Amino acid sequence: MILKRNLLVMALASAGLTVAFGVQAATGDNGAQAAPGTSQQSSTASTNNGSGGTSQTTTNSKSQQALAKSLSTVTVTGFSSSVEKSIDYQRYADTIQNVVTAADIGGLPDQSIADALTRLPGVSAERIAGQASQINCRGLSGNFIETTLDGREQPSTSGSNYIQFDQYPSELINMATVYKSSQASLIEGGVGCTIAMQTANPLENPKDQSLNVDARGSYDGQAHDIVGDHAMGYRASVAYQGKFLDNTLGIGIGVAQLYQPHVSEQFVGEAFGGLQSLNPNNPNSAQAYVPEGIQLQQDGGTERRTGYLSTVVWKPTDHLQITGDMYYSKFDNDYYGYGFRSQNFYGNNAIITNPIIGAGNTLLGGTVSTNPNQSNVQFANETTADNYSTNTGVFSGGLNLKWNSGPWHVESDLSLSHAESNEINVDTTADAYTGLGTADPKLMNQSVTYALNGLNVGSATVSNPGVYTNPNDMALSRYGVYPYIYHDRYRAFRTAVQYDLESNPIFTDIQAGIYLNNHTFEANRTVWVYGSEWNSYPVAGEPPLPLSSADTQQVCWKGKFSGLPCFLKLNTSAILAQYGIHPNPQLDLDNNSWSGIQSGTVHEKVRDVFLMGDIDTTLWNHELTGNIGLRVSHTSQGSSGIQEVEPGQGVPMTDGFGYVANDFIPINVGMSYTKWLPSMNLIYHWTDNDQTRFSIAKVLSRPPIDSMLAGAGSYITNGQYNVWGGTSPLLRPLTAMQYDLDYEHYFDNSSGLFTAGVFVKHIDTFVQTNVTYNNFNFASVGITVPNNPATGQPYLNGSYTTAYNAQGSMIRGLELSFQKTHFLPGIWSGLGFGANYAFTQSPFGAVSTLGGPAQVQALPGLSRNVASAQVFFDNGLFSANLTGNYRSKFVSDSQIAVTNQIVYFAPEMVWDLQTAYNVTKNVSLLFQVLNLTNQPTRTYFGNSSETGTIQYFGRTLYAGFNIKI
Repeated sequence: MILKRNLLVMALASAGLTVAFGVQAATGDNGAQAAPGTSQQSSTASTNNGSGGTSQTTTNSKSQQALAKSLSTVTVTGFSSSVEKSIDYQRYADTIQNVVTAADIGGLPDQSIADALTRLPGVSAERIAGQASQINCRGLSGNFIETTLDGREQPSTSGSNYIQFDQYPSELINMATVYKSSQASLIEGGVGCTIAMQTANPLENPKDQSLNVDARGSYDGQAHDIVGDHAMGYRASVAYQGKFLDNTLGIGIGVAQLYQPHVSEQFVGEAFGGLQSLNPNNPNSAQAYVPEGIQLQQDGGTERRTGYLSTVVWKPTDHLQITGDMYYSKFDNDYYGYGFRSQNFYGNNAIITNPIIGAGNTLLGGTVSTNPNQSNVQFANETTADNYSTNTGVFSGGLNLKWNSGPWHVESDLSLSHAESNEINVDTTADAYTGLGTADPKLMNQSVTYALNGLNVGSATVSNPGVYTNPNDMALSRYGVYPYIYHDRYRAFRTAVQYDLESNPIFTDIQAGIYLNNHTFEANRTVWVYGSEWNSYPVAGEPPLPLSSADTQQVCWKGKFSGLPCFLKLNTSAILAQYGIHPNPQLDLDNNSWSGIQSGTVHEKVRDVFLMGDIDTTLWNHELTGNIGLRVSHTSQGSSGIQEVEPGQGVPMTDGFGYVANDFIPINVGMSYTKWLPSMNLIYHWTDNDQTRFSIAKVLSRPPIDSMLAGAGSYITNGQYNVWGGTSPLLRPLTAMQYDLDYEHYFDNSSGLFTAGVFVKHIDTFVQTNVTYNNFNFASVGITVPNNPATGQPYLNGSYTTAYNAQGSMIRGLELSFQKTHFLPGIWSGLGFGANYAFTQSPFGAVSTLGGPAQVQALPGLSRNVASAQVFFDNGLFSANLTGNYRSKFVSDSQIAVTNQIVYFAPEMVWDLQTAYNVTKNVSLLFQVLNLTNQPTRTYFGNSSETGTIQYFGRTLYAGFNIKI
C-alpha cells in the first residue's frame, strides 16, 4: 500500500509540473494587442477575524488542527508571545509565507504596518518623508504586490497600483501575512508577493470584555531647524472587544490617531543633461554634462492620521458565522516647502567657470553666472514656496458568511472598497529683479558657486546674498496650482466551497470557488497658473508681483545645512490677496491641454474560478502535505479619455474656465485576456521539526493602473500626425513562472527556527512608459488619424509616444532566517534574537541618461542585499526591543525635483528602539525612539559623487502609557 501511495504522489508531482509548463505555453491574450517592442515568520490562510484572509476558503484541516494545538501551549505573554505564535504559523503553513502578529489589537509597536513588515526576510520599504511607505518584496516594487485587508483587495491612494502602507495604523491590524509562494485560492496580483492584513475577531478574544488604551507623546528635535514647524506630536488609540449572548455575538471597535510634525531638510542635485559647452559664447570652451540645477529646501507641516475599525460577528450556531466589518483611515498631510533653488544651468542660459569635473565628465561644481548674450534670461536663483498638502482616505468593508456542516464548508464575501487622494501641489517662485514697478522689469544678473558632496550635504554661495532676503529686490514671478485627484474603487464578491475527504490516501479536501471584481480608477487633473517662471516669457496682464516685508520672513539654515544661502519665506496667499488674485484650478483645454489628456477613467472587470486540492499523504515513510490547483482569470480592461485632433475636427468641449475647445474627441479603448494560473505547494516532513518546501506557480500582476489611461495629445510636423501621452489601455499583464525551494528547522516548544530558501521568477514582460515609435501604424491601436485640410486625405503616420510591454527578465534570490528565544537560563530566559538576510539579483537593465553618460540601471525596487536584526528581552515585567533594518542600493523614481527622476538610493541602516515597563498587570509605561541614528535618505545619479537628494528627517521619541482592562 505504501508503494502504491508513493507512486501516486510521484505521479501527482509530475503531473503538476507538466500542467504548469503546459498551461504557460497555451496561455494567450484576446482582443487587440499592444504595440510591440514585529515579528517573524508565519502561516496558513486561517482567519483571525471571521471575514477571511486572502485565501477564499479554509486550508488543510489537519494543518489547522496542529496549529491550534500548538498555539494553545503558548503561555508567555507580551512580545515573546507574538514571536512564538509567528513561528507556529509558519511551521504549519501550506505555502511559503512570513507573518507579523500582535499579542492583542494594540500589540504591534510600530508606527504603521509597513514598519513591521520590513523585519521579514526579503521585504523592504522606501522611506517617503522619513516614514516607511511603499513596500518592496523580493526585488520588486509595490506595483507587483497584491494587498488585501480581511481578504479584500485594497484600493490605492498613490495614483498607481502600489499601496501606501503608512495609511494603516499598526494598532488596528491584528496580523499580516506575506505570501511568498502562491496557491489557487489566493486572489492573483502578486508577482513579488501578496500581503494579507487581518483585523481581530472579537469572538476569539480570551476575555468576555477587554479595553485597550494607548497614549504617547512624540518629539522630533530636527523640527526646530525648519521655519514654522513644531516638534511635538502624539499617538493614541482605543480598542474594545466584547462577547455577548452566550459568546454568540462579538463586537470590536477601534480608533487610532497619529499627529506629528512633517520634518525634512534636503539638498537636491538635479538630473544631468547632454554634453555641452561650459561657455556657450565660446565654441572652444571645455565641455561637460551639466545638471539642471540645485535645490535647498525645508519641508514642514503636520501629519494627522485617524483610523477607525468596527466588527460585528454573529455565530448563532456551530455551523453558521456572519461577520460585518468596516475599516476607514483618513490621512491629512499639510506639507509645505520653503527654500532656495538655482535653475537652468544647461543650454545657453549660463556661463560656468572654475568647473569641478567628476568621473564621466559630469559637472560637480563651479560658478554659474548669467549669460549676458541670452535675450530671454532663464538662469536664476529663486526663492521657492511649495505646497504638497495631501488628503487621502481608504474605506474597506463588507459582509462575510461562513457555513460548516460535516465535510462541507462554504464561505462567501461581499465587499466594497474605495480610496481617494487629493494633492494640492502648489509651486511658487520669486526672483530678483531690476526695474520693479516699471512697465518692463528685468531679471537681475546673478551667479551661484556650488559643489556637490556625494552622499553628504553640498555647498552653495551666492554673489550678493542680501538681494535674496530683501523684499524690495524680489517679486513673485509665478504661482502654479496643479492638483492630483484620484479615486480608486473595488466592488467584489467571492465564494468558495470545500469538501473534506476522510479516507482519500492523497487529498484531505477539494475546494472550488469564484471571484468577481469590478475595479474603477479615475484621474482628474486641473490647473491654475499666474505669471511665468523667471518672467522669461511674460504673460500679458500678469507681471511679477512685488513683495513687502509684511508678507515675507527671512530664514537662515541651521545644523548640518548651516552656511547655505538665507532666503525669504513667502506668505503666498497674502501676496495674491493683496493684488486681488484668487487661485481657482480647473480643467484647462486652452493653455494647459495636458490637464484633459492626463484625466480619464480606467475600468477592469475580473472574473475568476479556481479548483484546488489539499494534500496529506505519505512518501518514503514521511508525511507529505501541501496543495495543487488551478486558477483561471479572465480580465476585461478599458479606458475612456480624450484625444487631441486638428482644430475644428473635434467634438465641442467646455473646460472649467468656460473655453470651448473643438480639437478633442472622446475615446474608449480596451482589450480582454484570459490567464491560466496553475500552482503546486509540497511540504516534505523529514522529522517533527524539519521539513522541506517546494513550490511552483504561474502568477500575475496587472499593469500599473495609471499607465492604462487612454488620453493622448497630438501635433503636426511635416505632414505627419504625431501622438503623445505615454500611457496605453492595451497593456498586457505581467505574468511569471516562479519556483521556490525551502528548508526549515524548528526548535522545540516554538522557541525558534532556522530557514534557508532559494527562489527564481521568470517574468515575461515589464511595462515601460513614454516610449516613442516612429512611423507608427495608428490604426493598429484604434487611433483615428485626422484629415489634412490641404489635401483632404489623412495625415501621414508619425511618432507615437506610449506605454508598451517590454521584454521581461529573471529574478533569483536566497533568503535566510534565524529566530531563537529562551536559550539562556534564569532571569535571562526572556532574551531573544532574530535575523533575516535576503540576496536578490536580476540581469534586467534599463538605460538612463539622467546621470550624464548613458548607463544601465537595475530593476526598480531591487536591493541585492536586504537584512534585519532584532534583539529583544521580555520577562513579563520589563521588555526591550532593538531592531535594525538594512538595504543596499536600489533604483526608484521617487526623487522629485521639477519632475520625478529615476535615481539610485544609497544603502541605509535604520535602527528603532522600544522599551516597556509593566507597573501593574493592567498598566505599562512605554518609551520608543524611531530612526535612532537619524539616518538620512541619500540618492545619486550615475555614481555616488553625483548627488541626487540628501534628506534628513530627524529621530522621533515617544513616551507614554498603555492600559489594558
